Amino acid sequence: MTDLGRVLIAAAERNPRALAVVDGERRFDYAAWLDAASRLSAGLGGLGLGRGDRLAVIMQNRWQMAALHWACQLAGIVVVPLNWRSAAEELDYFLEDSGAAALAFDESAAAAVAGSACAARLDRVGVGDAPGGTVVFDDLLAAPAEATPRAGEDDLSLMLYTSGTTGRGKGVPRTHRAERAAALAHIAQNCYRAGERTLGVMPLYHTMGVRSLLAMAHVNGAFVCQHRFDAAGALRLIEAERLTALYLVPTLYYDLLESPGFGGADVSSVRKLGFAGAPMAEGLLRRVESAFQPELFVNHYGSSEIYTFTIEQNAAAKPGSAGKAGINQRIRVVEIGADDPERSVAAGVEGEVIASLESEEAFAGYWQRPDADARALKRGWYFTGDVGYCDDDGDLFVTGRVDDMVITGGENVLPAEIESVLSVHPAVAEAAVAGLEDERWGQKVAAFVVRSGPLDAETLDAHCRASVLADFKRPRAYVFVRAIPKSPVGKVLRRKLIAGEYETDEDCGGRRSA
Repeated sequence: MTDLGRVLIAAAERNPRALAVVDGERRFDYAAWLDAASRLSAGLGGLGLGRGDRLAVIMQNRWQMAALHWACQLAGIVVVPLNWRSAAEELDYFLEDSGAAALAFDESAAAAVAGSACAARLDRVGVGDAPGGTVVFDDLLAAPAEATPRAGEDDLSLMLYTSGTTGRGKGVPRTHRAERAAALAHIAQNCYRAGERTLGVMPLYHTMGVRSLLAMAHVNGAFVCQHRFDAAGALRLIEAERLTALYLVPTLYYDLLESPGFGGADVSSVRKLGFAGAPMAEGLLRRVESAFQPELFVNHYGSSEIYTFTIEQNAAAKPGSAGKAGINQRIRVVEIGADDPERSVAAGVEGEVIASLESEEAFAGYWQRPDADARALKRGWYFTGDVGYCDDDGDLFVTGRVDDMVITGGENVLPAEIESVLSVHPAVAEAAVAGLEDERWGQKVAAFVVRSGPLDAETLDAHCRASVLADFKRPRAYVFVRAIPKSPVGKVLRRKLIAGEYETDEDCGGRRSA
């Protein structure tokens, strides 16, 4: 049973009355959820979509998006989930690049759809109050239910697009076999049991959101939708729905803890925490551990291309550690710039992290991008572009991106180490480090800091001097900002810091230190 359509059918047969999906007042048990997905599958067929066709979906995390995802798994249609914040020109690129045969959207993306020349040529399924649709979503639901799986394990399940923080996103096609293997790994590595309940807020155009959706079906768990994140709303859902597991980017944990309502919220039902998408600074890690006191606190390191690289199931015990290779994976750290996966570095030496493409969770290559394949896929290994090292215990520490490296006076400096030191200062809420152009040094290390209390550059510089940081890694400039610019899934956008695209905190200035 390696296609996902049969997974949903099995879940409905196993426990038809178990709660499957919650979205506001709408609640579906597994029998009703399978019925909705089956009707949508038939409705999409009525639009002429069949096995191997691509359906683009651009909407927030609502039950209709989740149902369309499952309908595509039954029908053998390839779902192409897109960022609902995309502009019209970005939508044109995604639709043309993927070869989408139809588009489903909600009001959050209505303006982009209206401005997209490519969308105008497609059937457009409008959800809710979204204007501009040629087909009404509820009409698809009126089709006779047909729960006949039409996909095989080697057929494509979906195509994700990379976030494109440095350029246009690349299509990442993934098979049913790879998607199911990733879901099972997620279940095993997070120790999920039957009937878990998770917050469905990580976008369903992102690998973390998809993993949460699929994992819940495998264990007859509940996927509780939150259309877009807000901390107060998330706390209400945790309490009202007695959520048991959270899988979020570090930014969202920070927002939960900073919410005025956190102290009075009942989060005792949450026993399993997981994070991915970006490293969690040590200061935040300690705060999350203290606030939730979870049974399990998982640092998951992976990507859209290969879901799991490594897992650390006790994140607070060894701050910064991404752990060891996941259950379907092998990893290595090789010399930076090497094309040979055999050129591993010694323990404690930084290099590029690579992961085996033999993993059942792995993709086979980018969509129509042989240039990207040539850069990243080498001799059966995926070159991640991440920099890290393994300690003497064999645990991996991810220290940054090859592209993020600051070269100052001929020395290589990675931001993550400095950010970790800054994060433990009690008046630092968040910090990000980037390299700014400098006539003498080539680049200077600059720290961009969000304050949580009174703080100035001299104090931070003294803090760094007293830390374990080598002097050449110490920031030479401190900039106090209102917020760190991030992608929708919480990745720091260092290019915006370098370009000056941020709002300064005028209550406190920065300075260049010696």
